Amino acid sequence: MTPITKMTEQIGRRKIDIDDPRFRIKPHQQIASACTGGIITSLIMTPLDVVKTRIQTQQKLLLSNKCFLYCNGLMDHLCPCGPNSAPMKNHVHLNGTIDAVLKISRSEGIKSLWSGLGPTLVSALPSTVIYFVSYEQIRNHTKDWHNKYIGTSGMPVYVPLFSGVLSRIFAVTLVSPLELIRTKMQSQKMTYKEMTTAVRSMINAEGALVLWKGLPPTIYRDVPFSGIYWSCYEALKWYYQVTEPTFGFSFTAGALSGSIAATITTPFDLIKTYQQIEFGEQVIYTDKPRQNIPIKTTTQRLKEVYRAHGVRGLFVGLGPRLAKVAPACAVMISSFEYGKSFFYNLNVHRYDEKLLIMQNVNNHAK
Repeated sequence: MTPITKMTEQIGRRKIDIDDPRFRIKPHQQIASACTGGIITSLIMTPLDVVKTRIQTQQKLLLSNKCFLYCNGLMDHLCPCGPNSAPMKNHVHLNGTIDAVLKISRSEGIKSLWSGLGPTLVSALPSTVIYFVSYEQIRNHTKDWHNKYIGTSGMPVYVPLFSGVLSRIFAVTLVSPLELIRTKMQSQKMTYKEMTTAVRSMINAEGALVLWKGLPPTIYRDVPFSGIYWSCYEALKWYYQVTEPTFGFSFTAGALSGSIAATITTPFDLIKTYQQIEFGEQVIYTDKPRQNIPIKTTTQRLKEVYRAHGVRGLFVGLGPRLAKVAPACAVMISSFEYGKSFFYNLNVHRYDEKLLIMQNVNNHAK
């Protein structure tokens, strides 16, 4: 048996380890995987959420100065529902999902099923990429630190928990000012020059921290969700001894992990939705001075809901939330993992090619 043949057989018997430092996914490959996953998620989930939101809010379309919320798996998207808004002008009564798809397509055009897709790709896609790449980088470095100083292999539960929490804080903090600017530009049709003037006025009046006005409730909802989600997902991979997840496994595990995280964090999502809707009604879609609007903390709002409706009131909307979160998580993580698997195998192939070339060179030199 020649040395090259022997090396080829050893390569074929190599155990798959997607976290092997020699073949680990590089940052630019993580970006490509996250970007692909984000695009696929938004393309699939946006029509489903548009239909769901239209059905849920059609009874309120006659109210003026109201707004409703799209959430297509990557971002929340405020839309006006006043008498001059597009949904009001083209209003038809919707009976179920299939009926809604047909009627919306006929009356408003099939493109309307992807309402909010543009802002998602421009605004939320970078946030998604930052989030997933940050998670992978923090997870890899934390795991390496654990293996080096603690001395045990595997994936301790604190690694995905810590990585998920830190990466989400980083992502939402970074894009929070952009979200505020995006929402205001969409609602008031501002030019970039007008937006710049408005932002300067806000900063002069209330300080630079006004750009992070909606950050606390977002952190209360998204950060626990992220920590729980990644902990559950990595635990499922460890339990079933999966090192390179198949599309089917990551899809199922992503849906299950997303459902668990969504259930636990529903009270915070409820409060976040209240605040976004109130912000749209009281600030974005009216001319009321901001100082005349009462500000309540997340804790105060949770207490109010609990006193009025009990524990059940804190979990209002859990069904619809699971209906959108579970498939969105499933599509996003399975697409992301598929991209990682592709780049992992590409890195392994390139590494093996280099080994064989070096071995061949050494044999000729002898």
